[in-house]
Amino acid sequence: MEAVVVSHLSFRYPGKEKYVLEDINLLLEEGEITALMGMSGSGKSTLCRCISGIIPHVYKGDIKGIVEIFGKNILEMTLPEIATKVGSVFQNPETQLFSPTVEDELAFGPENLCIEREEIGRRISEALRLVNMEDYRYSNPNQLSGGQKQLIAIASVLTLQPQVLICDEIMSQIDKAGKKLLKNVLNSLKRQGKTILLIDHDHKNLDISDKTLILKDNRISEH
Repeated sequence: MEAVVVSHLSFRYPGKEKYVLEDINLLLEEGEITALMGMSGSGKSTLCRCISGIIPHVYKGDIKGIVEIFGKNILEMTLPEIATKVGSVFQNPETQLFSPTVEDELAFGPENLCIEREEIGRRISEALRLVNMEDYRYSNPNQLSGGQKQLIAIASVLTLQPQVLICDEIMSQIDKAGKKLLKNVLNSLKRQGKTILLIDHDHKNLDISDKTLILKDNRISEH
């Protein structure tokens, strides 16, 4: 099944003459890791914002085309609804981590959706198990390594139980050991049926992907 379908997507930020994305078409198959490469400024992050609904729900602009998540147009979905379908993890985990303990960090998203406390506790335990960080439940995220912080950032997204995970250059600031940890976790999530979009400019970080796409000159092509 197609988890994400992007059809003839074009986007231009307010006050700009040039489109960042132009006539983009993309399919993300359920249960696959799709890698997306591109130079800085090629529009990778803008594409992520479109798939996650941040564009156009938060960032406005001139948008054309369609983005569908499991067959539903994101324009017909609210941001909280999209958040339960698509989760995003970014380059710098410290921009996503702000709570005094790992447990508080993982509880934040579900609490905002008014999920029952017992269910939140269950989700926290499950997310920490998925990223092999159970022993750090009561730790301060600021005291963790770069790779561990990324794992907690992933876990905080997983507590919302999204089926699609967007990873925007999540390996760019961590060491070799941290990258190995992340790759193992992403492969484990794939085996559980998660759909993953792995964005990076370094092909060595993308060796776990099922296919690699290139975003260049406002076009996507298969590598």
